[in-house]
Parts: sequence; C-alpha cells; structure tokens
Amino acid sequence: MLEFAPWDHWLRQYVDDRGRVDYKTWQRESRQPLREWLQTLSTLNPTDYTTDEQLALWLNLYNALVVARILDRYPLPSIRPTFLGVPNWIAFFWFFVRPTYPLNGERYSLNRIEHGTLRRQFQEPRIHFALVCAAIGCPLLRAEAYLPDRVRTQLEDDAHRFIHNPDKVYYDATTGILHCSQIFKWYRQDFLTVAPSLPDYIHTYLPEAPLTAATPVNYLPYDWTLNQRTSS
Repeated sequence: MLEFAPWDHWLRQYVDDRGRVDYKTWQRESRQPLREWLQTLSTLNPTDYTTDEQLALWLNLYNALVVARILDRYPLPSIRPTFLGVPNWIAFFWFFVRPTYPLNGERYSLNRIEHGTLRRQFQEPRIHFALVCAAIGCPLLRAEAYLPDRVRTQLEDDAHRFIHNPDKVYYDATTGILHCSQIFKWYRQDFLTVAPSLPDYIHTYLPEAPLTAATPVNYLPYDWTLNQRTSS
C-alpha cells in the first residue's frame, strides 16, 4: 500500500504557501524520519500500482529526494554551487545524475526519475509544474503530497498557479511579448505534444492574453537561489 501521509505531514509543516521550505527546522526535527520513509518506499515495485498511483509515487519520490539531499547539505545559498566564484557544474550535475536511490532492485538518479520514467512513461507536460529542484526558479513546492485520486487535479492546479505567477509567466501588452520561464524552453517538445505552440499552450491558462503561435517569446533568467524560508 502506498503511504504518503508522512510526506504530506512534513510538507504541511515545513512549506509555506509560496513554496518556500524551512530547511533549518526540517533538518533539526525530521531529517532522519524522512530518510526512513524513503527507505520504506525503496521496497516497492511501481508496476504493482495503477497509472495514477505510479504518477503520484514518482512525483512525491522525486521531490522528497531533492529535499533529503538539500537537508544533507544545508545550509547552502543555491543548488548551483560555485568554486572561486565560478559555477561548479560537475557538482551541480552530480546532484541530479548520480544514481543513489535503490528501488525494486535498480538504482535511480533524479535525472532518471524525471527523464527516463516520468516524461517517457506518462507523457504528461504538467509534471514540469510539479517537479521541484529546490531553486526559486522552479515551480512552487506544494504544501501537500500528491495523491492518486487527486493527482491529475493537483497537476492542473500546479499548471494554473505556475502560469499565473508573474515571476514565471507574463504577457507585456505594450510590446506584445510573452515572457516565460526557461522551463518552457527546456521542455518545449513536451508542451508541443498537446498544443501547436508555446503561446497556444499558455493561452489555455491565460485566455485574457491575446496569444497566438506568432507571439514572440522571451525566456526569463532562471533563479538558482535556494527556495528557503527563515524559521520562526
């Protein structure tokens, strides 16, 4: 049986409505329980579950692994480390590519969960509004777990919240330019599986903006600063 109640509890306790995480308190109070919960998930066989159960499992697992890795390294100002002022891309990619999580006899990296499993198996572009890499430029971390009977509704809510966040998407009526997150650039092909263009996809959530396939798009700078909040 899938048990997301512990993860749901921690999210409600340590994440605010802006998706900012109280890593300091989480690290002090619940770092080890999170590790133990992740261990319990490692014994599961995802293929034993329905499609929506698997979707909820992989989304929760990805975000929980990110949080666990941040707690192992906290405090840190950004998930993109630097060395002598220069971005340390080796450490950055090691964070996502190193296969450290055992599941059903295999080892998974964050990269494999996202690209080899979620994108390939579900072909659901809204996952890009749910997977959180712990940076401010990412989608907001939900203050609740994804649940099998609600996961599609939760993803739709994530998409709506992301596209209505002016830090991620906004249309400049003066210039006629659509400004949007780099996420739309990186995963453009995923969005084009359900819409003829990126402006058309965004228009489904921003019907008030006069967006067409011909609307010019500008991609906003990505903020790699840690999505943390200060504990009280």
